[in-house]
Amino acid sequence: MSTCRPCPGSPGSSGPLIGITADADAERFFLRRPYVAAVSRAGGVPVVLVPSSSGLAAARRCDGLILSGGDDPDMAAFGRSTHPEATPIAADRQQFELELLAWLEADLDRPVLGICLGMQLMALAAGGDLDQHLPDAWPTAAEHWGHRPHPVAGPLGEGIVSSHHRQAVSDPGRLEVAAVAPDGLIEAVRDPSRRFHLGVQWHPERTADAALGAAILEQLVAAASGQDGPLRSGGD
Repeated sequence: MSTCRPCPGSPGSSGPLIGITADADAERFFLRRPYVAAVSRAGGVPVVLVPSSSGLAAARRCDGLILSGGDDPDMAAFGRSTHPEATPIAADRQQFELELLAWLEADLDRPVLGICLGMQLMALAAGGDLDQHLPDAWPTAAEHWGHRPHPVAGPLGEGIVSSHHRQAVSDPGRLEVAAVAPDGLIEAVRDPSRRFHLGVQWHPERTADAALGAAILEQLVAAASGQDGPLRSGGD
């Protein structure tokens, strides 16, 4: 028997369900608390999704999704060698999130936000590619490590974010670039034809700049509630 719940925004509703993918290792599933807190502050109801068939079933009941951060993709799934300096994520997590992204190709109005690793998987699933080890090709690689604040700008807006990554999207595939750092590194990608389909290299749940932090989570929750936001039309 299915369980009914109030529609988002109706009397008695506590907000849209926002599924957040969990990280995994050999013995546990885990998720950092700031994701849950940020979704709650934005008015959503966080639901932790574990990489499993039950996780896929739970995701289909969510009004919006967040692909959370983590280590590095295993590039063998995309016909490329994985860089020796990479730390691949658990195989079941990668398979789970790629299955989610494949399902979303047939559900264009389901809002999704990719964060850090999540953005990279979004770009790969869209036919893009990664710079797998920034120190190999980017003299400014250190500016994207150690949570150093730096500006970003683009159609998504402009502001200050902090980075902690040694891989980055080099080709967004079918997605469009939504923000770049001063050195030209891609910091955000999106599909403006969808209600909300956005990936950001920084962590909005830990970003002090409201426009590129809390506001992104609020836009996701609004889209999950059925409200059109600025990302749908491709506007700033």
